[in-house]
Amino acid sequence: MPGTRPTLRALIEDLRLPVPPADDLLDEIDHPLLAKANEQFTGRRTGHERIRAVKDEVLFKVKVQRWRGAAWIEEDQPWLVAAGAREEGSPDDFYAALAADAEAARARYNTEHTQPLPTSTFIGHLLPDESDRIRLLAEEATRAVRRLREGVRTITAASLRDGHEHRLSAGASIIGVQVRADHGHETYAAVRITGPVPTDLVSLVLELVPGTDPTGWGPELRMPDRALIGNEQVWSTLMDPTAAARLLDEHDHDA
Repeated sequence: MPGTRPTLRALIEDLRLPVPPADDLLDEIDHPLLAKANEQFTGRRTGHERIRAVKDEVLFKVKVQRWRGAAWIEEDQPWLVAAGAREEGSPDDFYAALAADAEAARARYNTEHTQPLPTSTFIGHLLPDESDRIRLLAEEATRAVRRLREGVRTITAASLRDGHEHRLSAGASIIGVQVRADHGHETYAAVRITGPVPTDLVSLVLELVPGTDPTGWGPELRMPDRALIGNEQVWSTLMDPTAAARLLDEHDHDA
């Protein structure tokens, strides 16, 4: 299950935190309540305590230190939709206040609509809205770049180990990396992309190959040990041997 995301409203109004740029994922914000929610909904724990005073949606309690929260699960995406901090020495009344707010929201809804709600509470104003959807889509680009970076690093390390070409899929494209060291101790890296090759994908992939200068790549007419096949495009450059050794150490350590 993905990490727990705060709604933008909960982030700003309840947690009193600024909205970070889209390069910073909301489910990775450093806050004890979000850390607890991630442990609760993405870890091995399966038991969740429902907020039973809320009737129109299923909300779950999240508690850590003096923080209290309400989590809502949309398909497989957990959201932190409300949060509050209990003051030292005060009663733990966050969930009672949440229920009272939901009852008041239901009363307001019924005065503004001809069809009354059948439940005694309404929390629609706390659930993710259009701004949350837009933010989620913006973060998908960041996640995609992260996945591509890790994939390129992995296949580069694999090729460093055996000298063969290793591949990964990136949408409709196939990316291959082959690294060879010659007897003069120079390390050559070749990248090929097959399928639809948008210009931004080329520049991004070449930038992500560790130990290489993004401006040092040049087009090639073949891979190191074979001719081109079909609509392949190939680029090559020199790889810094120190960076290559560091990459291998990192992947050996993670293995």
